[in-house]
Amino acid sequence: MSKQTKGNKLTVFPYGPQHPVLPEPIQLKFVVDEEKIVDVLPNIGYVHRGIERAIELNDYRRNIYICERICGICNFMHGMAYTETIEKLTDTVVPVRASYLRTIWAELARLQSHMLWLGLFAESIGFESLFMQIWKIREIVLDLNERTGGHRIHLSTNRIGGVGKDMDANLISTYFKQLDKLQKNYDPIANLFHKDAAFKEKTQNIGILPKKIANHLGAVGPVIRGSGIPQDMRTTGYEAYGELDFKPITYDSEDVYARALVRVDETYQSMEIMRQALKQMPDGPILNKNEKFPEGTAIVRVEQPRGECFYYGIGNGTIHLERCKIRTPTMPNIPPLLHMLVGYEVADINPIVHSIDPCISCTERITYVNKEDA
Repeated sequence: MSKQTKGNKLTVFPYGPQHPVLPEPIQLKFVVDEEKIVDVLPNIGYVHRGIERAIELNDYRRNIYICERICGICNFMHGMAYTETIEKLTDTVVPVRASYLRTIWAELARLQSHMLWLGLFAESIGFESLFMQIWKIREIVLDLNERTGGHRIHLSTNRIGGVGKDMDANLISTYFKQLDKLQKNYDPIANLFHKDAAFKEKTQNIGILPKKIANHLGAVGPVIRGSGIPQDMRTTGYEAYGELDFKPITYDSEDVYARALVRVDETYQSMEIMRQALKQMPDGPILNKNEKFPEGTAIVRVEQPRGECFYYGIGNGTIHLERCKIRTPTMPNIPPLLHMLVGYEVADINPIVHSIDPCISCTERITYVNKEDA
């Protein structure tokens, strides 16, 4: 489609919701002047899941498994955020060992998510061999998942009041050995991301998101940290993070390259956090049951691989929640994405869009229904 504006002929073309490079159901309509992007119009709403309404209709204890399916890659952190919400509503104290186990498994989820993204991003800009190498060593992470919970992706170890599985000495030893193996195999890949001239050419000085704009538009996760702002919910100290030594990773170049390097370095950081937690984890129980029904209001914020995930729960003292509102990190990163795209070339669309690591299925989970209409 074309339109005339001030003597220039502008073209409007759709990108998505089905696109060979973008495996996410979102549509971006680009208004371009020859090859230059002058405007972007987002169109979401292709996925209808009704999860928030299902949470309210369900027994609050069974909702852990629903929340874990909001996003497959972030499944453990969704379950953790939900259980933390219920624990606040029921004044349930989580054993220290359980908090450490949750932290270890949350970082395991971050590892598999970042490695998945690094592979997909490499493929999207033409590095197919790099994509296969990254996903090959990602199998180490998935094997650890399977050894822990019996499944390569979904752990399902969160329980209200703690966790449902423990780690014995043999499994802890396996974690240390496999993390060392993972890092050894990851080093040359990380070095390529940092130093390869072809990779830099395709990612540097495009998709610029200035620090002030990133803050004003509400960017989260690697997107805002790639603009030099050290915003990371882990620094609030939830679970065992307050007992561990780490700092948010930031880069100041504010471009696609910076956002990629944040994830590259956070992969190392996750390995180190896991090692610290495994060494410091105390003995003790892993579950503290509390049969009180949720009552009152609670807010929980956790740092998922893509950024801050926000849970808001209202309990009314019954087996059903009055309300559960969830904001996943892709939604606040869409306005910054639109800003990043304007002014660049059509050829820059793929790396810029991929640089926010979009997950639309977990963004569009609501399809909310009024109770009077149910």
